[in-house]
Amino acid sequence: MATSKDYGLGEHRFPRGWFMIAGADEATTKPQAVRFFGQDMVLYRGETGTPHLVEAYCPHMGAHLAKNSTSYIVLDGEQVQGDSIRCPFHGWRFDGKGQCDHVPYSKFVPKAAQLKTFHVVERAGIIWMWHDEEGLEPEWELPSFGNHYDAPGWVNWKIDFMGDLPVHGIEIVDNMADFGHFVPIHGAMDFTYFANEFKDHIVHQYYSAGHRTLTAAEGDQLVLDTWYEGPGFLQSEMAGEYDSFIMIANTPIDDGLSRTWHALMVQVHDGSRETNDADRAAALAYQEGSRLAFAQDVEIWQNKRACLAPLALPNDGPYGKVRIWYKQFYNPRAQAETFQKRVNGLVVTHDTRPDSKAA
Repeated sequence: MATSKDYGLGEHRFPRGWFMIAGADEATTKPQAVRFFGQDMVLYRGETGTPHLVEAYCPHMGAHLAKNSTSYIVLDGEQVQGDSIRCPFHGWRFDGKGQCDHVPYSKFVPKAAQLKTFHVVERAGIIWMWHDEEGLEPEWELPSFGNHYDAPGWVNWKIDFMGDLPVHGIEIVDNMADFGHFVPIHGAMDFTYFANEFKDHIVHQYYSAGHRTLTAAEGDQLVLDTWYEGPGFLQSEMAGEYDSFIMIANTPIDDGLSRTWHALMVQVHDGSRETNDADRAAALAYQEGSRLAFAQDVEIWQNKRACLAPLALPNDGPYGKVRIWYKQFYNPRAQAETFQKRVNGLVVTHDTRPDSKAA
């Protein structure tokens, strides 16, 4: 696996930004072992309903807080109390901020007994983590995902786990510029427009083309505005047979190993009536079509070697600019503007619209 250093991305091993770490239903009062950004962590939901993400190992004697099934603390259901988590080894308990707040056999609780905690937010049925090697507060807000989640007329997404891929996140984000792969991989046809726009920490892909499976009739166009707000997940507003909203997430497990998910919300009516089982079935079928399209990319990533320097043609799309844009998240925040100034603006790769100057 190629690493961040191999790609020459910057000072940091892992990028800065918001990242998916789990579906909301995976955060329960039974602590779960997870690993991201080269760190073992534990995800749990407090009895208040608040999700928490903490380092995996107890500072007392190094026991893993989630990997235990035989301790009586676990068997008796005492591991999560309020928003605190209790170590299965000696029973030391740590509050939602990571501070030890109880030692069963001692009145003295050392102030140094502290778990590292991580900033998490639950939104749109997903647990999101802010990661920053500088340890700073979030640089931008977690988005609202088009305000479509739980909206009238929309069917919420289900989370499709797509696998742990032996590929660096930069090669996943390359897809934003990759005009050339849409026909052979995704069955695009009759392209009329493809462009990228760079706006500081956001990069857009504008797309208009036919599709073999996601349009209702021959000659129809899929029209997409697809963007990344930071390096961790793609969002896309898609107009097709149904209006829909796509989310594709990639989160580093280790340097060069990425966990990926897909999800799709579908608008099945205008919100003036109740959503029924037929609506939900249609939405799930449409989501499956989108999942299968993304799975075509995943199969490539599972079986390719690292591409440290693309042998790119002008009509491939602006890979180079996407990679410069991506570097801002691997360097100190104070340097972000330097990378942004190098790429900000619109790059049109293909335009055959009747009213365009290129037509």
